[in-house]
Amino acid sequence: MSRIRKESNRVWSKEKKKEIIDEMLVNGASSTFLSKKYDISQGMIINWLRKYEKDGIDGLENKKKPGNPLSKYSKKKSLTKEEQLEYENMKLRIENELLKKGYLMKGDGTIVKFTK
Repeated sequence: MSRIRKESNRVWSKEKKKEIIDEMLVNGASSTFLSKKYDISQGMIINWLRKYEKDGIDGLENKKKPGNPLSKYSKKKSLTKEEQLEYENMKLRIENELLKKGYLMKGDGTIVKFTK
């Protein structure tokens, strides 16, 4: 039987993660009990515990995701000369990396997988 999720993609602060781990370590609560109580997967709680044991409270910090570096330029209506050059430079770097991996570029900028 699957659980119905109330929220999707919840973000847990490191303080809340620490509180849940302390409840497990100090009070002796099981990961199964805590997973039901907080509606979290048991594996996530165990991963938090491992990170906490390895790196301490800093191991519970949420990681920042890099995102798309081109999005800040493509959303603007007008770019300065410097921004235009940075945008073009980034596009060329990406194209160069794709070519190294065996992709071909058509004249219109579409990518085709090169097969030998």
